[in-house]
Amino acid sequence: MLAAPLAPARTAVTRTAYWARLTPLLAALACLTRIPSFVRPLWNPDEGFLAVQARLLAQGGQLYDTVVDRKPPLLPWLYQAAFALCGDGSLTPLRVLAVLAQLVTAALLASVARRRWGDRAGRTAGVLYLLVSIGLNPEDAQAATFEVFMLPGTAAALWCADRGRWGAAGAAVAAAFLTKQTGGAVLLPVAWLLHRQGGRRTGLPRLAAGFAVPVLGVALATDPAGFLFWTVTGSGAYASVTGSELHVLVRASTNTAILAAASAGLLPPVARALRGARTGAPELWLWLASSAAAVALGCHFFGHYYLQLIPPLALLATAALHVLPGERLKAAVLTSVCSCALFVGWGLLAPRPELAHAERLAAALAHRTAPAERVLVWGIHPETYWLAGRTPATRYLTAGLLTNYSGGRDGPRVGEKYAVAGTWPVFRREMTVHAPALVVDDSRGKPYGPARLPTLRRLLTAGYEEVGRVDGAVLYARVRGA
Repeated sequence: MLAAPLAPARTAVTRTAYWARLTPLLAALACLTRIPSFVRPLWNPDEGFLAVQARLLAQGGQLYDTVVDRKPPLLPWLYQAAFALCGDGSLTPLRVLAVLAQLVTAALLASVARRRWGDRAGRTAGVLYLLVSIGLNPEDAQAATFEVFMLPGTAAALWCADRGRWGAAGAAVAAAFLTKQTGGAVLLPVAWLLHRQGGRRTGLPRLAAGFAVPVLGVALATDPAGFLFWTVTGSGAYASVTGSELHVLVRASTNTAILAAASAGLLPPVARALRGARTGAPELWLWLASSAAAVALGCHFFGHYYLQLIPPLALLATAALHVLPGERLKAAVLTSVCSCALFVGWGLLAPRPELAHAERLAAALAHRTAPAERVLVWGIHPETYWLAGRTPATRYLTAGLLTNYSGGRDGPRVGEKYAVAGTWPVFRREMTVHAPALVVDDSRGKPYGPARLPTLRRLLTAGYEEVGRVDGAVLYARVRGA
């Protein structure tokens, strides 16, 4: 009669022992796979953009007013908090947080897999995710940017939905969405689980409230109209592929091929499961499909977009390997280890010529201006501001927001008329109120150069003179009295 109450205790002990063994393994793997992230001060312009935003916010800037981007606010706030605690001269604290984000994602996937298919499946899902998580160009996979911090929210949403915790699932979807809009794609498999488990009468209101309350709270904490414009309605031109079809097709094919190579251990069991329909988990296929739609949304296909595919791929591969012979599991893990080693090596050895250019340009800016003077870097490398320790003369940190070039376009839809609506009048006003001491034309032959932009051309002609060049970038100093 006394033995029955001990069963829950044994279960708790077993659970604790399982995670005590698995968590150090996942933590070590998360650290090893992201070693390359610590060998560069910056990996891509998104990190530079976030670093400059964080500094401007610390100086009293307001999101969606004097500090703008097309992204939700959670990651700029995280950068700002990290800079406040650790200083704003290094991204190392964000690199550490990115490792933690990867670990949390892996642990959540492992928990989902263990609950469904057993202990071995839990280990498989966590390990496979981490091995494949760096399977892209290092500047996409190793950067501490939006997708890396979005993925814990997406994994948490599925974890909560799997357990019928609908309010928490909605909050997790909101966290993913408020990190990057496409994180909201996980709502589709969450809604499917709600439908399958029943209880829509009580579950649906909790799911909706869990999502709506954080999103509305963040909108009110910033500027509701600005939040809506910059995160949802203000990017029509950015989402157009017109004029750059071949350019976009090549990028999509390249990044798909890179991720396929990294996922060589996962794709065969996933394909086998698809043919045999033996996973019994339609929500995982829905998750993969909604993530693929999110990658394709806007027709840009940047490499870091593809990170969103990896969690559902890892779970689908785990589901398939669970019903396949053990030799298949060993082959999948070994193949993934080998692929991971190649990508780690790529990250450690890959040259970063654009970073070297930004560093030389930043040194020139720091030499020619005083710390209190504002500057304008006309290009797509906002990290130059951060590296130089100089304040931008405008809230638009890249030429892309004013020309649509930030979408990676190489065709005719680049120019003043394709800018985010309303930006040029604001830019002209800022150039009057905060006239930059130095203007850097870093277009280097790209289609957003001053020759194609009447407003910028007039600004340079009326008040600036060329004073130097750095790697093809042209430096203009303000003429006295202008």
